[in-house]
Amino acid sequence: MADLQPLWLTLKLASVTTVCLLLIGVPIAAALATTRYRIKPFVEAVVSLPLVLPPSVLGFYLLLAFSPAQGLGKFLSDHFNIHLLFSFPGLVVGSVIYSLPFMVHPIQSGLEALPSSLREASATLGKTNMQTLFHVLLPNVKPALLTGIVLTFAHTLGEFGLVLMIGGNLPSVTRVASIAIYNEVEALNFHNAHVYAAILLIVSFIILLTVYSLNKRTTKHLRSPL
Repeated sequence: MADLQPLWLTLKLASVTTVCLLLIGVPIAAALATTRYRIKPFVEAVVSLPLVLPPSVLGFYLLLAFSPAQGLGKFLSDHFNIHLLFSFPGLVVGSVIYSLPFMVHPIQSGLEALPSSLREASATLGKTNMQTLFHVLLPNVKPALLTGIVLTFAHTLGEFGLVLMIGGNLPSVTRVASIAIYNEVEALNFHNAHVYAAILLIVSFIILLTVYSLNKRTTKHLRSPL
């Protein structure tokens, strides 16, 4: 019988990563949607890098960065006794970086599509930028916000290369479902590999079906006359 621990660990990683990226991605998307500084293309390129970079490349550089023998890893180890390599917090940090464009891009596109009159009207009423973002802009981009959340969650479910590089294959610590499938296939336990793969397939399909259905309803509601 397949061990369900990798599946729970995968869901936990996807949930924590999505919450972290919701807190980080919304301000970044809002800044990119409104800024016209020359640095904007550079920031957009950095945010989008995980879309084109092989996961093993990103995982390799994070492996070096998290190493307790040098750089960031040494600083965190010496001053805060934090060890990111082969740990769940390390997987979360890596997943946040790897899934960043899946949260930022939909929200940025949604905010850029809003008419500037919304921001101007809010400013005229004396609202701060923060109040305008949370009380005026974000409620009007609910489909984009939902798409970013769901894509981030679903994308994190299937991570393999990056997880293997910085997390290894430690049972109950870093062995997520994608790693467990690889292990079972290598051991020729195709039944257990089928269990993991089928559960991930079903969960991913349900997530995408839910987001498309909700987006359709929300878009219809936003377009309906008052």
